[in-house]
Amino acid sequence: MTTDTTGAAGSPAEELHAKHARLLTVLDETGADAVVLSSAGALAWLLAGARVHISLAGPPILRAVAHRDGVEVGVFSNEAERIRTEELTGLLDSSAVKLGVHELDWYDDVDDVGSWLPQSAGWKLTDESAAALPLRTARASLLEVEIERYRALCTDAATALTDVLSEVTPETTERELVAGLAPRIIAAGADPVVMLANGESRAAHRHPLPTDAPLGRRAMAVVCARRQGLIANVTRWVGFGDPLPGEEELDTAIGLVEADAFAALVPGRRLETVLETLKESYPNRGFTTDEWTKHHQGGAAGYQGRDPRVSPGVPDLIHPNQSFAWNPTGYSEELGVAAKVEDTVVLREGSEPGSRWIDVLSVDERWPTVEVAGRRRPAVLRR
Repeated sequence: MTTDTTGAAGSPAEELHAKHARLLTVLDETGADAVVLSSAGALAWLLAGARVHISLAGPPILRAVAHRDGVEVGVFSNEAERIRTEELTGLLDSSAVKLGVHELDWYDDVDDVGSWLPQSAGWKLTDESAAALPLRTARASLLEVEIERYRALCTDAATALTDVLSEVTPETTERELVAGLAPRIIAAGADPVVMLANGESRAAHRHPLPTDAPLGRRAMAVVCARRQGLIANVTRWVGFGDPLPGEEELDTAIGLVEADAFAALVPGRRLETVLETLKESYPNRGFTTDEWTKHHQGGAAGYQGRDPRVSPGVPDLIHPNQSFAWNPTGYSEELGVAAKVEDTVVLREGSEPGSRWIDVLSVDERWPTVEVAGRRRPAVLRR
């Protein structure tokens, strides 16, 4: 299980030192001399939240090779100055971990590590695909500085949802709803990586890309926002008029499914055990036994949308200070109403044996709540 021995790691240099130490464990486990990081999530994690992309749809514009004596970054020459002065500030002057920057022509292949890092010629290199599980383990337990960065982002995402859903009407279209959310996310310095909305007519769709359909009497909005590498995942509902008979009971039931998932988060257990809990929870809470198969259930969160998404056979363990975003969903054919709950949380562990609690990061105090299993959870905003 990942543990951190470097305290809060408040400065970027301390953060790099703490994460490099974890990567040394990855090298020990894989028998490699260096690991090549190439995904946006892994790079932003190592480099203290650096923006490593240009196009949201394209690959990162740099690669990092972490070896026992430091970290080497290969970056295109047309990006190098910005990366040095805006993204690696505080890392290049680290006295604990040497960070080297190597410039390539913009037309070169950044994945050809040997071309820009000749010293690696005699090394045994491993990549993210070969070391996927050890790297996820290295990222799992967030440092305190990461948790507070994450909390600020999640709060901004929740605030944007409150602002927009407090203004929409039944005539507002799904695209208009999302068009209200996106500028708020961007103004907060984040990337809107996923924006979903469904109104009454499209309630059956679990991943509803927005359309021109009006919201009608009940609507869902989903924001996944990325800042400093971390991704906030938040879902909220708005309803107009009185709920239908059975509608509030559906919302309560899905909240109890989520509560069962939270209760199953025990450090040291396999992440897969949460899925087993969910399989039992759905029928126990009044849903069909196959409800869990109709949408993914979420999983660990952080620098990937899910890191990893829980699925049968996933080998990862649960860690203290790990972030999660569960998203149980249900649909009532009889009512034509869907239910879903989703927030970004961190599993905290106290000093007493067995002491743990769920720290919900995506909170806006203006949003109405209900108590579910002793915890305040988001209600439907009634307008």
